[in-house]
Amino acid sequence: MKQRESTDLALYLRLLTYVKPYLRTFLVAVLALAVLALTSPAIAALFKNITEGVFRLSEIDLVTGVVLPIILVFLVAAVSSYISRYALAWVAERLVMDLRVEMFKRLLSLSCATLDRHTAGSLVSRFTFDAAQLKEAATNVITTLGRDTLSIIGLVAWMAYIDWLLTLIALLAGPVILSVLLALRRRLRRLSRRVQDSMADLHHVLNESIAAHRIIKIFAGQAQEGEKFSKTANANRSMSMKFVAASAAGTPAINLITALALGAIVYAAAAHAQAGSISVAEFNSFFAALLMLLSPLRRLARINEDLQKGLTACESVFSFIDQEAEPEGDKVSAAGLTGTIEIRDLGFAYDTESGPVLQDITVTAGPGQMIAIAGPSGGGKTTLVDLIAGFYEITSGEIRLDGRDIRDLPLAALRENIALVSQHVVLFNDTVFNNIAYGSNRDATPDQVREAARLADALEFIEALEDGFDTVIGNDGSRLSGGQRQRIALARALLKDAPILILDEATAALDTESERSIQRSLDSIRQDRTCIVIAHRLSAIEKADHILVMENGRLVEAGTHSQLIAQGGIYTRLYSIPPS
Repeated sequence: MKQRESTDLALYLRLLTYVKPYLRTFLVAVLALAVLALTSPAIAALFKNITEGVFRLSEIDLVTGVVLPIILVFLVAAVSSYISRYALAWVAERLVMDLRVEMFKRLLSLSCATLDRHTAGSLVSRFTFDAAQLKEAATNVITTLGRDTLSIIGLVAWMAYIDWLLTLIALLAGPVILSVLLALRRRLRRLSRRVQDSMADLHHVLNESIAAHRIIKIFAGQAQEGEKFSKTANANRSMSMKFVAASAAGTPAINLITALALGAIVYAAAAHAQAGSISVAEFNSFFAALLMLLSPLRRLARINEDLQKGLTACESVFSFIDQEAEPEGDKVSAAGLTGTIEIRDLGFAYDTESGPVLQDITVTAGPGQMIAIAGPSGGGKTTLVDLIAGFYEITSGEIRLDGRDIRDLPLAALRENIALVSQHVVLFNDTVFNNIAYGSNRDATPDQVREAARLADALEFIEALEDGFDTVIGNDGSRLSGGQRQRIALARALLKDAPILILDEATAALDTESERSIQRSLDSIRQDRTCIVIAHRLSAIEKADHILVMENGRLVEAGTHSQLIAQGGIYTRLYSIPPS
């Protein structure tokens, strides 16, 4: 228990470190909360004056002694309440924004292997649901603890000033209430984790269905996906209701304990009144303070709910932020790279449990050469180029770029020397121009972008679009055909003008005429760069300087097109298959 409390405290203190840049605004909120808290005992004290003034138990002027103080106290309460809520909400929103930005930076720095272990739904859930829970913890918990704790201290102090014995009776309920809160604490924390997990599952199913909506329609999978979503949504609802049931039990239990304490106080107060130890005005003020205690006590009882949600969210968010980024090699200089690639005895496995994906791969390629990689699906072709780009860590062997081990190169510098068109084209919901002039290309001139589009055989269709290069292409280029998307991705790679150009099925969606046009462009630009081309359509690689054939993660054949055809092996068999 002590270890858990220590961990919880460390989590919350870490969360509060994000408040430090906004400490001035936070202190304004705390000061306003303190003022707001002091208005509670002030209101209770006014009940004594109200009773004495209304029933003429003492010489009190109603206007100056009762009416004006009431208006003044409530005015101060209103102003301080507004300032504290607005200032705390401002700090909380900044805090959540900073955490989301930090999470996003960490997301971009994670290795592909790490990202492969996360579903898209779980990642989205961390950025949306978990971050929102943090905001509630940062505002509600601080507000309640600050305002209500000070209010309780002030009210109890005023009650003790009137009658310490009655106050002691009221305080006896405290330990009982605390024990109830501690009993609920563990269950709320456990259920909060389950709610978050079920929300991540819900995001995953939703994202998957959105991404696969065409497949769902063509294969009539609506009922199946509907059942899956309903089942996941019901699991989330069930977990949420269990959390509500646990948290809802706290307030009635505390109310019952409070009622018992209230009965004892009324009984004792009656005895004090008969003995003349307490006046009517004092009793009214004491009882008003006692009743005013109920609201902050109930809010403190409910704070456990927000706190446990917030702490669970803290665990999720900080565990994501604390993940290790991609290893950044920086032992050697990356200046002046020409693009000579040497792959020696390369081996790779995604994890220790599964078998090797690549084994004993040895390849050499230099500027001016086009190296093609062919072979059956699942042979490891894409994995090989992923390793060249540093997306995964090499298991055995090495890859050298201009004689330097790529693991010793800064990753940013390595990738600066590589342009890639992957088999899964990724475009952004932006203009055609911005999709081509993306990232390190963003400062390219219109003439440079236009030339890259021409080389990629994309200029004609781009200029035919409604707004030309300024046309917004939709989510992942949804307003374009598959071939048009590939050509924009190819233009983006050509604009980068890197010494290494990797094309992974980059022309698979193109017609024969467009493919030949791009082949002519590649012939003209490959003179000073190393080109690595993966293709299932072998007609696209007939003119390659060297063709590597991979099967089951091994290099099984190598040579030119004519040499491989003469061997009559796997390449010949694949070449004889009619193009789809």
